[in-house]
Amino acid sequence: MEAARCVTFGQYLRPHFYLLLLIFLRNGPHTVEGVWPLPQTFTSSIERSPLSPEAFYFEYGSQSAAQQGCSVLDAAFTRYFPLIFPDYTGNGVLRFYADKPFRLVITVDRDDCESYPNEDSSERYNLSVSARQASLNAETVWGALRGLETFSQLVYQDDFGSYFVNKTEIVDFPRFQFRGILLDTSRHYLPVKTILQTLDAMAYSKFNVFHWHIVDDPSFPYQSRTYPDLSSKGAFHPMTHIYTQSDVRRVISHARLWGIRVLPEFDSPGHTASWGKGQSDLLTPCYRGSSLSGTFGPVNPVLPSTYQFMARLFKEVSSVFPDSHIHLGGDEVNFSCWSSNPDIRAFMKKMGFGVDFTKLEAFYMENIVNITSALNKTAIVWQDVFDYHELRSSLSVVEVWKGGCYLCEVRRVAKAGLRVILASPWYLDQPGPTHNWARFYTVWPLAFKGTEEQKKLVIGGEVCMWGEYVDATNLTPRLWPRASAAAERLWSDEKQTSSADKAFPRFQDLRCKLVRRGIRAEPLYVGHCKHEYQGV
Repeated sequence: MEAARCVTFGQYLRPHFYLLLLIFLRNGPHTVEGVWPLPQTFTSSIERSPLSPEAFYFEYGSQSAAQQGCSVLDAAFTRYFPLIFPDYTGNGVLRFYADKPFRLVITVDRDDCESYPNEDSSERYNLSVSARQASLNAETVWGALRGLETFSQLVYQDDFGSYFVNKTEIVDFPRFQFRGILLDTSRHYLPVKTILQTLDAMAYSKFNVFHWHIVDDPSFPYQSRTYPDLSSKGAFHPMTHIYTQSDVRRVISHARLWGIRVLPEFDSPGHTASWGKGQSDLLTPCYRGSSLSGTFGPVNPVLPSTYQFMARLFKEVSSVFPDSHIHLGGDEVNFSCWSSNPDIRAFMKKMGFGVDFTKLEAFYMENIVNITSALNKTAIVWQDVFDYHELRSSLSVVEVWKGGCYLCEVRRVAKAGLRVILASPWYLDQPGPTHNWARFYTVWPLAFKGTEEQKKLVIGGEVCMWGEYVDATNLTPRLWPRASAAAERLWSDEKQTSSADKAFPRFQDLRCKLVRRGIRAEPLYVGHCKHEYQGV
């Protein structure tokens, strides 16, 4: 009697097999929606390999210049495992496929494991995915990081939660070398945790420069060793709303492990109201008629003490921030205070500037550029400095930010033989519906009349997130996924990515990947993600 109730495993499985087959046929073997930003060359087939988190290995190739102990890649393997297998908790799970090992073999040509990414770092990589193995080859660890991100986006799950990756061949490299995001931490303080999460999200879209607009008129949160009063008197709060030296090191270290440069900006002579609270005699006293008005304007460009202060401050900044570039600002200088001050007017007359205050600003910026050049830093300035600067030989990199015919300005800068960063079309701080992402996508940075040599001077572009209406509560959804539209424009081949309509399914897929990775990316339209945002 008992024996009659026994059912073999095969007998049990047989009626369920047809249900499984029906689900398999309906959902079928499929490819992932795609990779964002789109690789330069990308071929994929329906032939796929199952992946098991318990039988998946990162390996250094035998010919790789970097081996175990490489800080950048060892950390990347630890980070990417849960991104490749987001549901894996470490417990054994019943699979329909035997857990045969799958190896991702990484080979890099140079051991730059302990260095920082720079403006010349190669991010080129080749990725070949076949049965039971993937090969990732790159010139540098920074290229390997980009390839790891691509591999993580190729992995997908079926309806049973099993992981797969399709046979794929990719050759990839960025179209532009400078692909940045600006965060403004003066108008609203952003906690370090928020900055670090933004760096994570940047890497998911292959951004490689964090432009840290760290100080401005409202507050001076950078805690200087040389001039501690700048933050103790100029920050919103001297203890809670500052970035200590340790905080800055943490941001730089985190960025390095993602292959992201940290570009600090200390904007002057305008946008410096907070500086004056902790440094007397730095700002220009304004006059009403022949009397002091009690207010202050831009940095005072006529005093030797100004340049002594700047030299000491930038010496410190240059030692704290390892990048070879520094952003000196130079935008939106209000000349009314300068013109009201009799000492400034006397200096103008002595220098033969007449009443042309753009010449005074050029004189000031020339001195600041010389200070940073002596510290082996290459200066980046906003376009205002180029517009006002007759002696352009001292300038190197100009960032175009104004609206109107911004490509006209790009052309003028390139024609002068200077490198250009384009920011004008990518100001994301103003609230706007996510469905306007296409206007950030359909930007053509090189659509100006110029020679090939001039177009090569356009080194990239930048998404700007100014802080008037942005803090930690709304930064992430305002930035993502719209910033990723700019990311693809700056990375991918323009001809292959000219249609926003064709890109939309991949963009939706990216948005859902960001959400699953804990990034509060706004929805693009009506719909759902298989894995909705679970954070609080």
